[in-house]
Amino acid sequence: MNFKYDVLVIGGGHAGSEAAAAAANMGAKTCLITMDMNKIGQMSCNPAVGGIAKGQIVREIDALGGQMGIVTDKTAIQFRMLNIGKGPAVWSPRAQCDRGKFIWEWRTILDHTDNLDIWQDQAEELLVENGEAVGVRTIWGAEFFAKSIIITAGTFLNGLMHVGRKMVEGGRCAEPAVHHFTESITRWGITTARMKTGTPVRIDKRSVHFEDMEIQPGDSDFHQFSYMGEHRVLKQLPCWTCYTNNKVHETLKSGLADSPLYNGQIQSTGPRYCPSIETKLVTFPDKDQHPLFLEPEGEDTNEMYLNGFSSSMPMDIQLKALHEIPALKDAKIYRPGYAIEYDYFDPTQLKHSLESKIIKGLFFAGQVNGTTGYEEAGGQGTVAGINAALYCTGNKTFEMQRDESYIGVLIDDLTTKGVDEPYRMFTSRAEYRILLRQDDADARLTEKAYDLGIAKRDRFEWWMQKKEQIDRIIEFCANYPIKKELVNSKLEALGTTPLRAGCKLIDLVARPHLNLQNLAEIIPDLKEVINAPANRKEEITEAAEIRMKYKGYIDRERIIADKMHRLENIKIKGRFNYEELREISTEGRQKLSKINPETLAQASRIPGVSPSDINVMLVLLGR
Repeated sequence: MNFKYDVLVIGGGHAGSEAAAAAANMGAKTCLITMDMNKIGQMSCNPAVGGIAKGQIVREIDALGGQMGIVTDKTAIQFRMLNIGKGPAVWSPRAQCDRGKFIWEWRTILDHTDNLDIWQDQAEELLVENGEAVGVRTIWGAEFFAKSIIITAGTFLNGLMHVGRKMVEGGRCAEPAVHHFTESITRWGITTARMKTGTPVRIDKRSVHFEDMEIQPGDSDFHQFSYMGEHRVLKQLPCWTCYTNNKVHETLKSGLADSPLYNGQIQSTGPRYCPSIETKLVTFPDKDQHPLFLEPEGEDTNEMYLNGFSSSMPMDIQLKALHEIPALKDAKIYRPGYAIEYDYFDPTQLKHSLESKIIKGLFFAGQVNGTTGYEEAGGQGTVAGINAALYCTGNKTFEMQRDESYIGVLIDDLTTKGVDEPYRMFTSRAEYRILLRQDDADARLTEKAYDLGIAKRDRFEWWMQKKEQIDRIIEFCANYPIKKELVNSKLEALGTTPLRAGCKLIDLVARPHLNLQNLAEIIPDLKEVINAPANRKEEITEAAEIRMKYKGYIDRERIIADKMHRLENIKIKGRFNYEELREISTEGRQKLSKINPETLAQASRIPGVSPSDINVMLVLLGR
């Protein structure tokens, strides 16, 4: 074999899989080096994709021609659109997936991707010449050379797992840690630090008393992740909810002395927004209960995931505490929860293209940049794969702005602010949420992706058809006249105020109680228009309706986004007493008081200061 490539990808997780697919689809000769070809795209923690803001990232990956949305739809065993009772800016898709089928769906995609080889091995040494990454050497002595290299090693770099006082080296349960590779990178001046994450106990559903739990069914409507993928091909399963109680809490507290989080065994920082159950007890001592979610791991398995019970407590304490929950009083477990510490690299040493500022041609993506989550990893992997391929040809880098995508927000936060705890995306981190909706990712990104070559012709043509249909619906509503005498009685029946004078149909669409579906029942011409597209008509109708109903908000936010580009050097030092600014988050007040930044731009780069905090200060400065 000839081990010379355009792009090398180290690690076959969510970042690595998207990076390898992206680079290869752009025409770069690519090789993915992974420790286990049978665990490509492994869901190390919860077998779920999406969630608040994370779902938007998956939509963006799909709009860019990536694979996560397609894989998720093919393996979903429950789908829900979160926040559907709120405005569309925060609607967020989420799916529970079959863990095993998810892996094999990814493997199938990569096996059938042109320009892509897969090599099962472990990278041990980064090869650098004249300040440029040129290849890697593996533990078996194979040497691979490439024009660009992407590091997506997840939690494997010097990984150390904890259950109580017991420590075992590993990158994931029953999988070895990667030694020496970190040191081969840091010797060139790239800095590293340690972070911690964790995962909960896995439970045998045959031992669960479901009669003591509340069922949580999924949605049965048209929503899904990919604009191109199949719809609900697997059996749909419910999740279940229950709560901890005082007996559970007392049992867990009795083991705190042996908790690696509190006995000094773990020194690194864990995730603020996905804390262990023992951290919840210490942080919120007055709470009598915490919610737990029992979620299926697959269509055919008895294994279930106990969301909300992440822990590294001693094994016997975990099991004893579980048995204090009525629904889990007889619970049998497959394995206890555990914590894991691992190396990550300071992301402020990266360009917005995710290329290292120190070593040319070296890119980083995923958890090695200090993030958590499959979705954040997949988004970074897509961008790194695109830019690694562009690097090979000397073309201009691909970078997205904060008002263009959640992936753009994510990368800007990482490279500008850095991280001091595992980074997780939320809608609150984006100051232009109404511009970054889950329904319009293709409108923002697909044409750019097609021009780059990552989105293929079928993806582009589907977007053009969708765009044409959306425009047709909006144009029809903007020009269609409504006579009050023909619709007033029907409007009252729909619970909205009758018209005083005639108007255009688009004015009715803007009303809160009305939508294109119920208006179509009283306006036959509209029904004919929204039923015209044969493919995904519900999706198209929803996208058109959102644009009409929220047009004022969308236009206003676009003006603000354009102005924000000119507000980078506003002096703020000495102008605020941050402790008194109750309009911003507690974390924001704490970080601003500690650092006391000179300018608004500097404030925006402080970890924990969100874009919404910056917008509050802009408003106060205006006052």
